[in-house]
Amino acid sequence: MVPGSGSSDQPSVEPPVRRSQLPGGLRVVTQQVPGVRSAAVGLWVGVGSRDESPALAGAAHFLEHLLFKATTTRTALDIAEVMDAIGGELNAFTAKEHTCFYAHVLDEDVTLAIDLVSDVVLRGRCRPVDVEVERQVVLEEIAMRDDDPEDLVGDLMHEAAFGAHPLGRSIIGSTESITAMTAAQLRSFHRRRYTPDRMVLAVAGNIDHAKVVRAARRFFADRLEAAPSTAPRRRPPPPTMAPTSAAISRPGEQTHLVVATPTAGRVDPDRRALSVLSTIIGGGLSSRAFQEVRERRGLAYSVYSSVETFTDAGLFSVYAGCRPDNVREVVTVLDHLLADIVTNGVHPDEVQRAKGSLRGGLVLGLEDPYSRMARIGRRELDGARHTSLAEGLADIASVTVDEVDRVARRILTQPRSLAVIGPRRRGYLPVALRNAIVVPRHHDGTGVSS
Repeated sequence: MVPGSGSSDQPSVEPPVRRSQLPGGLRVVTQQVPGVRSAAVGLWVGVGSRDESPALAGAAHFLEHLLFKATTTRTALDIAEVMDAIGGELNAFTAKEHTCFYAHVLDEDVTLAIDLVSDVVLRGRCRPVDVEVERQVVLEEIAMRDDDPEDLVGDLMHEAAFGAHPLGRSIIGSTESITAMTAAQLRSFHRRRYTPDRMVLAVAGNIDHAKVVRAARRFFADRLEAAPSTAPRRRPPPPTMAPTSAAISRPGEQTHLVVATPTAGRVDPDRRALSVLSTIIGGGLSSRAFQEVRERRGLAYSVYSSVETFTDAGLFSVYAGCRPDNVREVVTVLDHLLADIVTNGVHPDEVQRAKGSLRGGLVLGLEDPYSRMARIGRRELDGARHTSLAEGLADIASVTVDEVDRVARRILTQPRSLAVIGPRRRGYLPVALRNAIVVPRHHDGTGVSS
């Protein structure tokens, strides 16, 4: 091997994903990551904002905060001191369809990390005093989101695209729902839904599968024989998506906008081709949107595209932030750009560049234990087959120009939703979009909330 070349005549063998299922339905998945001295532990729960009623909007995220406050055996300070003493990281995040509580530690501290994560998730106390303290923290987080128009316009786009469906609601809830939520409601939500049959324990790094399983049996012992969850497992049906425009008028130096079209869910066989298409449109410095909107015309500093998928629905979107006087031109340019791809297709060179970008991103994104843990935990929770890195790279490489063109015609010809946040001015949108729905979200006359 030439020094620094990163190539070898001997193909590397990727350690397999190992899986065990324990009584009560808890699934344990692990993967060794060669050459590291750390490990990432994630307890994935198949509960997210999609599982909430309107009255409980934001409950899963509220619980993500609250469960760290106290367990039956530890205080919040105990948890913090234990993690600080081993130099690890303990955190969590909530999404539309799941929540993950995770720790990143030295390999010698894996058992302790499993203990801490399981203790927080299974035995968090949800005390009324903690609810009142953490309520203020979540309200501050909502206020912080409201002050970040790039975040807020994303939530507004979900509302425009999915309407009253739970996927249309903000993950963090609203000021009204968080203010009204009681400790009893949160305890009930936790008790009925956070059960082992809805959980995946994913661990990656310098670890041993058998040792992880033994730790899981130990720390989940009082829950593994429990009855399955009593909460309904059926989620609301897929949303019926209709093109909608939504706008929030607020002072500012920039207007933030998102144009989006619906896509299929995670099991869509065209998902790789859609990823290639999104990369071509707005996935990098050579993408069409970046080149046309920023480099050639100087209309925006930030412009990019993305694909977001759920179990049975999804969105392809393009974001741009620009001065209010440029909104109409930016929307028009994006409209022409998407129409040109539908009419004239993509170029083979673009497809090759996009596939190279995706392949590099996949490999670089799996270089550490946390990213490996996230990959295997999410796939197990979704019921997806665990594929190797080689299979993932082969899937990307197999995408053809014809497949990308076909996906473009299917996705980009659908009616689009538009979300806009910024100063509202006469004629700032093309005629077809001027009837945007102004969404009243001012909570104190100066700010914006969901």
